[in-house]
Amino acid sequence: MALRIRVALTALVVLLSGAGEGSAHAFLDHADPRVGSTIKTPPAQVRLWFTQQLEPAFSTMRVLDTAGKQVDKQDVKVDSSKPDLLTVSVPSLGPGTYKVVWRVLSVDTHVTEGDFTFTIAR
Repeated sequence: MALRIRVALTALVVLLSGAGEGSAHAFLDHADPRVGSTIKTPPAQVRLWFTQQLEPAFSTMRVLDTAGKQVDKQDVKVDSSKPDLLTVSVPSLGPGTYKVVWRVLSVDTHVTEGDFTFTIAR
């Protein structure tokens, strides 16, 4: 009887130890420009790093000006050598506040989305 309980508990521990991996999501880890930052020099790209690898075909990002107009170059891509990195090029942006809006699908098939702003100082 004790052997059955031990086997059942071992099986339960094995099952539960893998449960966290299957339910994970790709959350934003950090960004360049940083979330909420004020910078002096306009960036050439906006780069977002996530906590999991992304599915390139289903991961998007837009950079919007204060009027809500998309100002990026619409060349969003997942970096082939760093599949947790999403980038988009931007033209020479003027002073002001910009909103970054992202929606990604991680390789574990979970979708996450969010937004943040950064400001280019005058």
